[in-house]
Amino acid sequence: MTTVMPQSELMRNAVAWVNEHLAQPGSSLKKLLDEAGMRFNLGPKEQEFLRGFFSKSDK
Repeated sequence: MTTVMPQSELMRNAVAWVNEHLAQPGSSLKKLLDEAGMRFNLGPKEQEFLRGFFSKSDK
């Protein structure tokens, strides 16, 4: 049985997951964002938000 999670909770989990894995040496932001999109079932708008979020925090 699957549990339905609010989209905001999925986004929080996705941001935390990418941030955690980004700290590992040799990690690729693009690959992590693609995997987070699949892992957390994010739509195109949510994936675009993640890209913007991590590109702004990178500067």
